[in-house]
Amino acid sequence: MPSLADFADAAATLEGVIAHTPLDESQHLSDLLGVPVHLKLENLQRTGSFKIRGATYRLSRLTPEERARGVVAASAGNHAQGVALAAKALGIPATIFMPLGVPVPKLLATRGYGADVVLEGATVETPLRLAAEFAERTGAVFIHPFDHPDVIAGQGTLGLELMDELPDLDTVVLGIGGGGLIAGVAAAVKARAAAEGRTVRVIGVQAANSAAYPASLEAGRPVDVATSPTIADGIAVARPGDLPFEIIRELVDEIVTVSEDDIARALLVLLERAKQVVEPAGAVGVAAILAGKVVAHGPTVTVLSGGNIDPLLLQRVVAHGLSASGRYMTLRIPLPDRPGQLARVSELLAIAGANVIEVLHTRHGQGLQISEVILQLSVETRGEEHRAHVISVLEEAGYTPTVVPD
Repeated sequence: MPSLADFADAAATLEGVIAHTPLDESQHLSDLLGVPVHLKLENLQRTGSFKIRGATYRLSRLTPEERARGVVAASAGNHAQGVALAAKALGIPATIFMPLGVPVPKLLATRGYGADVVLEGATVETPLRLAAEFAERTGAVFIHPFDHPDVIAGQGTLGLELMDELPDLDTVVLGIGGGGLIAGVAAAVKARAAAEGRTVRVIGVQAANSAAYPASLEAGRPVDVATSPTIADGIAVARPGDLPFEIIRELVDEIVTVSEDDIARALLVLLERAKQVVEPAGAVGVAAILAGKVVAHGPTVTVLSGGNIDPLLLQRVVAHGLSASGRYMTLRIPLPDRPGQLARVSELLAIAGANVIEVLHTRHGQGLQISEVILQLSVETRGEEHRAHVISVLEEAGYTPTVVPD
């Protein structure tokens, strides 16, 4: 268990290296939760995520002999950038193994920081294996993304910042992947709070499609779980870290999960209400609040842990978020093949107050009768109630609209 002295040493080492990121109050989330809610903007951190904290502190504690051997890491993005920048600042050769599908901005940033990048494998498991083999073959020091005490101490400096910036902090909401961030923050805030004679609650959030901690806590030890694809790839870890698990089991008060729709809605809210560009893994705390899975009784902070999102993914996620929020839908409507039907449907949509975004009117490739056509419309709506109203207006006019899944 890291001590306050460990976190203080890490904070002193990181002074002048990391940014002290802003703490921004969200009126929208405060109204929803009923207590002041603040966003810790680690998406504005150097390299775009909190990972620079743990990576820098870990590398700073290497011996001269270890530094001469170089370092190696495996990552889909944020850890890679943190290690690459820390290695560059300390003059340490760095090799980073990344999966082939890594988002282009993360790849370019990692190379831009001077690391030697090797692309291999469809998922991060292959880079992890190759990085371990590289370390064995060359003597390079393997820098684990979360399962090392120095990494945990470095991430925990975020907890000290929260306590300094919000002295009456009551609850912290954090995403969990392997567990390095929440382990460090929980240890730091709980130790500081205990020294002040009070308590702080810590709530962890995992993507439901990749939630290793609930099963592991139930088993009493880290276990591997089957995962499904998730847009929150930054926290898609199939097995908790051994060191973080022990700290989380002791100090984290609650762990909840959120769906893909919850995460997409959170990204949309952060764009519209907070004007923050955040990657899906960095938005799960907000997703949990929006989904009603967080209960707090005093000032609350949720950490936007990263902002490194591929613009193409952002485009898709925003569209999905609009759909999940009832603000966008695509309708498939069979029509009799006679003049005036398209105009009639357009009139009904106008009466219902729906804004048409895209139209496909076709007789081909739909398994239709000779006398039928298919009209497919993408429309903008104002929420779930308005969406239901639009559908009912069409049904009352004799049409049979079907909502096309996003």
